[in-house]
Amino acid sequence: MAFVPRPLPPSRPALRIEGNLADLHSEALAAIGRLEVAGTMVPSPDWFLYGFVRKEAVVSSQIEGTLATLEEVVAWEATHQSKHPADVEEVCNYVDALSFARAELARPRGLPLCTRLLRAVHKRLMQGGRGSERQPGTIRTSQNWIGGTRPGNAQFVPPPPEAVPEALAALDQWIHSDDPLPPLVRAGLAHVQFETIHPFLDGNGRIGRLLVTLLLEHWGLLSSPLLYLSLGFKRQSQSYYRHLDSVRTRGDREGWTAFFLQCVSESADDGVTTARRLFTLVGENRQAAVSHKSATVNSLRLFEALPQNPVLTLAHAMQLVSATKPTVLKAIAMLCDVGILEEVTGKRRDRIYVYRAYLDVLGEETVPLPD
Repeated sequence: MAFVPRPLPPSRPALRIEGNLADLHSEALAAIGRLEVAGTMVPSPDWFLYGFVRKEAVVSSQIEGTLATLEEVVAWEATHQSKHPADVEEVCNYVDALSFARAELARPRGLPLCTRLLRAVHKRLMQGGRGSERQPGTIRTSQNWIGGTRPGNAQFVPPPPEAVPEALAALDQWIHSDDPLPPLVRAGLAHVQFETIHPFLDGNGRIGRLLVTLLLEHWGLLSSPLLYLSLGFKRQSQSYYRHLDSVRTRGDREGWTAFFLQCVSESADDGVTTARRLFTLVGENRQAAVSHKSATVNSLRLFEALPQNPVLTLAHAMQLVSATKPTVLKAIAMLCDVGILEEVTGKRRDRIYVYRAYLDVLGEETVPLPD
């Protein structure tokens, strides 16, 4: 039987942030604050954002079964080569969809955070490849289900298609209301509500997680999408789905909220640790590059571009530093000699260079889920 969720806010019983929930909320806010500070301490916030957005995109897509790793994604961006091109395309679509959504929300006359925006985001997420047949950007007009082979034996059956527009309209209204619940708690509740409505034929999980990212920035909890929350959900996938089901079957929003806040704290602290490790690594590597006997202005310029371009070709490197082929070859040779870059093809032509140590830190826990 299809399940139609009650509109937010929770009223029977009302959700109260007190006791243990209040403690978890305070811890999560503190962790987000530390992550925000970490994002301002790196020399270039752009390369910090570059890596974290792609990590979230990779992990969020892996939850849905893709096989692409972080290194494959950044290699694809540099070379358009991959063992899993369809999977890499899905991850790149996620990055594009998030960039589009943030740009719209920043434009004075852009779309607000609402169903219209999520439809436009979904259209970009599902463009090309396997998603193109799943009605990108269109609210479903047929019944879907989760688990099983049909609604009759499914694990969960979302609302019937005729109930979806009203449920989404109510969610839009609640997001823009003056609900007194803390914004971080509201973001978690919005995620559950969206996942329960399941308004698209495919891609609901990724859009639902992306919605949290957008809400945290929209409500001023983070100034940029630095929280890769999907990693927390991936680590505790069984608990994640169990808590979603508990909200639907027992109305247990307190249990979900506690779980969500714990995932936020864990993911934010993980992000801070990663940021510190990357900051230290880049600082040590910069010193090694500056001290090398063959260091040049162009080799140092190329090094500074590596965090946003951790996989390089010669042609790409020439564009980054606006220098000639011989000059860039010398710069690459120096960075290879000092151990910063690694050539990975073993070929004499069409070589590919990887900033391995950087990707090893950033890409931890981005291996695909086992079958």
